[in-house]
Amino acid sequence: MLANSALNHSNRNIALLVNPTSGKGKAVKIGHWLEDKLTAMAIPHLLFVGNWPSQFEQHTEIWIIGGDGTINYFVNHYKGIQLPLALFAGGTGNDFAWKLYGDISVEDQFQLLLHAEAKPVDVACCNDVYYLNSLGIGFDGEVLRSMNAIRWMGGHLGYLLVVIRKIFSFREFRFKINTGSEIFDERFLLVIINNSSRTGGGFMVSPKASLTDGLLDLVLCKPLSLFKRLRYLPVIEKGKHLDLPYIHFCHTPEVQVICNQETSGQIDGELITAKIFDIKVLPGCLNFRY
Repeated sequence: MLANSALNHSNRNIALLVNPTSGKGKAVKIGHWLEDKLTAMAIPHLLFVGNWPSQFEQHTEIWIIGGDGTINYFVNHYKGIQLPLALFAGGTGNDFAWKLYGDISVEDQFQLLLHAEAKPVDVACCNDVYYLNSLGIGFDGEVLRSMNAIRWMGGHLGYLLVVIRKIFSFREFRFKINTGSEIFDERFLLVIINNSSRTGGGFMVSPKASLTDGLLDLVLCKPLSLFKRLRYLPVIEKGKHLDLPYIHFCHTPEVQVICNQETSGQIDGELITAKIFDIKVLPGCLNFRY
């Protein structure tokens, strides 16, 4: 059985890229586990913990082990790469891994990747910065500025606590938003342009998002009272908010957001600051095994 498996996969050469700071050591453990499994099956591979190579000429595919920040780093430092990719959930926020693989065990994902074909996946781009999950401007940016709780408590719980704190103090910004077919010029509590469904370790902000439709999901929330902010936070968390009267939702291939001043946003958990945000989708830009 082992000989047949090795024969079937002998033409593969897998680069294992580990972020050593992800998940308080979780990514490193997964990386070494994968190394042992591939060695046992005589599948050529190399493990890179932290010191990632500048190119992958000798490899046939890349398996990345880390969270949303790790995959965001990868797609921005290796733009244009066409090798098949895979992502193992090794961070505190693993929303993109969940979108691809669901709540799957490492063992089951390993078995899946031995046989899964690579399929095209859309990438979003904001001011020349790639992202796979989520871009939130204004409120999301202010949440990220207070993200220490996320780091030491873990993704979803930390994110939830910071969101609740910001709900009490945040004042809505005014935005000019142009999708090409619609124009808005007003204050919004939330301005979110997502490529995938989930953010913050479990908030289903754009539950209808697809990675293969060539479109972004624009979610706008009009100003809300403190009571309504608290009332509808669990509704947004579960993805049941798109039909609410103060939510505007649409699919669009591109959108421009103009702010009155330099404004913070979060882009896959990384801070971005600008006055003008030009966002577009890059259909089928990357190939993932899933």
